[in-house]
Amino acid sequence: MSKTIWDRFAPIYSLAMKSQKNIYDYMYKHIGEVVMGKKVLELATGPGLIAKNVAWSAERIVATDFSSEMIEQAKKGKVPSNVVFEIADASDLHYEDKFFDVVIIANALHVIPHPEKVLAEIDRVLVDGGLLICPTFIHRSAAKKENLWAKILKLVGIHFAHQWTADEFKNFIESNGWKITASQIVPGRIDLMYAECVRK
Repeated sequence: MSKTIWDRFAPIYSLAMKSQKNIYDYMYKHIGEVVMGKKVLELATGPGLIAKNVAWSAERIVATDFSSEMIEQAKKGKVPSNVVFEIADASDLHYEDKFFDVVIIANALHVIPHPEKVLAEIDRVLVDGGLLICPTFIHRSAAKKENLWAKILKLVGIHFAHQWTADEFKNFIESNGWKITASQIVPGRIDLMYAECVRK
């Protein structure tokens, strides 16, 4: 997906996600519980909502996005002292091997044309036994792939490269060498599958 789309969407992203408050509250709670004292890399941070809301728990968070405008939005307001925002491409990271304890990529794998490349990079930068947290928007059934909200997003240029159901997303993760250790479907305008994973 073009960076231009996300640059354009950056100023209103936080406002748009307010309609998914229950989903974000769920992520803040559960991610905060598992990143306690950890070195964390967040990919596709957008305006930094997750990083800012779980920073109290982590040792350090490097929160990244390939959109420079998203990073500019993330830097606004109060930024916790243990959070750094950087521009980075999730499929070609500049971080060293086996450095981070946890990698978070929320609400992004489904819009990336080749998410398997991102998973390979995540595997490279995670320590052995490290945790991948990859909450992803899913569709309720294979028969009805797009609800009204997904159609509205498409009108503004945000396309789902992958319209997974929960089972399809699980199969994608597992076929790329990961094991889901915890998961939960969180209902919303578009349902979210919250997932924590380790390498098989």
